Amino acid sequence: MRQGHVDLLHRIAADEIEDRLGEINRSFTAPAVVTGFPELWRGYFPTATIVPDDAVLDLRPGAHDLVIHAMSLHWADDPVGQIVQSRHALREDGLFIAACFGGQTLHEARAALAQAEAEVTGGLSPRILPMGEIRDLGGLLHRAGLALPVADLVSQRASYRDLLHLARDLRAMGEGNAIAARLRRPTRREVLARAAAIYAGAHPDRDDPSRIAATFDLVFLTGWAPSDTQQKPLRPGSARKSLADALNEIRKQS
Repeated sequence: MRQGHVDLLHRIAADEIEDRLGEINRSFTAPAVVTGFPELWRGYFPTATIVPDDAVLDLRPGAHDLVIHAMSLHWADDPVGQIVQSRHALREDGLFIAACFGGQTLHEARAALAQAEAEVTGGLSPRILPMGEIRDLGGLLHRAGLALPVADLVSQRASYRDLLHLARDLRAMGEGNAIAARLRRPTRREVLARAAAIYAGAHPDRDDPSRIAATFDLVFLTGWAPSDTQQKPLRPGSARKSLADALNEIRKQS
């Protein structure tokens, strides 16, 4: 994937969500989208209520049958709180979908910057937001009280001219370094130059070795507002047949 526009990853996430909604045999008539990029997401969901990704979401309880949390959950100070607020905005059996960065996102830049700073200055500053693992992010759905939780990941590799090109696009995407413990003065040029060299040597683009590759893992979280109509797991010990008996039957049939 050649990266030429700062909204490309948002568009990939929106396309994925549209595909997932298309696989659900149901029409959503009162959607809402939580996003810091309202114009882009309004283009995909023109009838949706668009609200900013503030700490307190401007969503009315029980007003929506679909809430999409679009590409900002990884920045939330309280991600569980964001999902809980979204759940409260859902009607019974309403659907929550979140898309956010996670997994191995920007692991190449993280490693190159850390190695360069350690070599040049002897120190280390946090520069890239820690990314949640898919299992941990999926656990947020259960903690927020959503039913039938599902978490999965779509990995994208983007191509950039160099580290500075990547950094400019990240800032334009609103993905700059906002970590509280970040370095409060400009990074030395020697550090950036060394990091760019390390990155280029360790992670060249497969199709064009003069460029660098960057990983973006998009995590998708799906859960439903609880409803009596939903399938429920059986109570432990309620099975009428043991696993051993079921396996014996299969062996006899084969």
